[in-house]
Amino acid sequence: MTAERLYLFDTTLRDGAQTPGIDFSLEDKRHVAAMLDGLGIDYVEGGYPGANPTDTAFFADAPALDARFTAFGMTKRAGRSADNDPGLRALLEADADAVCFVAKSWDYHVRVALATSNEENLEGIAQSVAAACAAGKEVLLDCEHFFDGYKANPDYALACAKAALEAGARWIVLCDTNGGTLPHEISAIVAEVARHVPGERLGIHAHDDTGNAVANSLAAVRAGARQIQGTLNGIGERCGNANLVTLIPTLLLKEEFASRFETGVTDEALAGLTHLSRGFDEILNRAPDRQAPYVGDSAFATKAGIHASAIVKEPETYEHVPPETVGNRRRVMVSDQGGRSNLIAELHRIGLEVDKADTRLDGLLREVKRREAEGYAYEGADASFELLARRALGSVPHFFDVDSFRVMVERRHNAVGDLVTISEATVKVRVDGELLMSVGEGNGPVNALDMALRKDLGRYSPYLSGLELVDFKVRILNGTTAATTRVLVESADETGERWFTVGVSPNIVDASFQALIDSITYKLLKAGAPAGAP
Repeated sequence: MTAERLYLFDTTLRDGAQTPGIDFSLEDKRHVAAMLDGLGIDYVEGGYPGANPTDTAFFADAPALDARFTAFGMTKRAGRSADNDPGLRALLEADADAVCFVAKSWDYHVRVALATSNEENLEGIAQSVAAACAAGKEVLLDCEHFFDGYKANPDYALACAKAALEAGARWIVLCDTNGGTLPHEISAIVAEVARHVPGERLGIHAHDDTGNAVANSLAAVRAGARQIQGTLNGIGERCGNANLVTLIPTLLLKEEFASRFETGVTDEALAGLTHLSRGFDEILNRAPDRQAPYVGDSAFATKAGIHASAIVKEPETYEHVPPETVGNRRRVMVSDQGGRSNLIAELHRIGLEVDKADTRLDGLLREVKRREAEGYAYEGADASFELLARRALGSVPHFFDVDSFRVMVERRHNAVGDLVTISEATVKVRVDGELLMSVGEGNGPVNALDMALRKDLGRYSPYLSGLELVDFKVRILNGTTAATTRVLVESADETGERWFTVGVSPNIVDASFQALIDSITYKLLKAGAPAGAP
């Protein structure tokens, strides 16, 4: 039997951006879009061009993706023509493959929120969709509050869907905007809508206000929907959106769905899901959910006792899927049975092939565990992990040594009387046995350290000309005045490659310096710089 295609639509960078406390920078958006593309997502919704400077800049320099890059926005406003609506015009002119319109499909909202007539709302849907189709865009319509609207006035909710369909929309997406609909209601309503809108053109957009967003999405697929919208790690306004990190392995690993459907996510990409999920949390500067399904640190953890005894003999006794299929690992709390195999798999992922009998692995594993206990997190810092592993395996050239560094922060009035803060850093390094001292000023102590460290590294300086520090995140690991600090630094170079490094210390400047040194060392390693003299 030929498998049916399920399409995955990610709205992390749009709906997910409404999460309290989350603000994506332009660099965050670019990095997350690349992560989603690598996972095999079909549609990446980038945001709302014209609504804010970040989204506008993102669409002005659209990322090159295999996924369909999608712009989000409203249908034309009541009382305006499609040609005379600035918001609609911004969507049509955006550098995007697809446009996802949002439109009211609950007559109560048409009356109260839009203060217009049902007929004018239908005209706005049809004219907006037609205009986007004429502009060469693939069109989706998010039918906002569809399930509440259908329960209140099924004829009108269906009329909204049909208006978009007849105007040329590729997808009609049914939105549980308030998140209050239950799975049995989703099943019944989607099945009824599928009598009027072909299932291969129906999507589901679920919110998690009753904790049912994943269940509702699966119920919609069972009832005929063939597109699922969601976010990474389930972020989103209020209680969040359907969690694609939970949905994807369910669709690929559970027989009911795996035997009927296929997605754009390969087995190889699925095996990187845990790494992706935790790396995304690092970008958000928050601790991963230890009990998250599939990818949580506790998802395949078992304490000592009858469960641990059984799982060592036959993992299937207490595991619903093999943890390695999603890139996670088995954890038996008394003795970590999966430690070495997990380490070998991670080394393979970064291109280091090591025989499982290599005794150096034991030392590396001990070092990783020791550092993780101190607060290091390597899921979001690939470059630092690779350097740690290569050092343990003896394959990192010696480039330079840092003798000392010092940072001074001075707050004073300048010549015109304005209060300014000046950061100055001094770094002493040894290259080929020669002591070099550099001083740098910057916008804050970390920037000053970065400037000073790269100012003079002797014969290695030319290798660093394209290196750029593009992001910097700090997490406090405990809540005292003597707190341990973890710093994550994102770097990029002239090739467009990006990498993350990590530092941990009670001192935020020291943690930052550790991450900066790893970043520079990784760049030199990647550039093929020759080893220096001791």
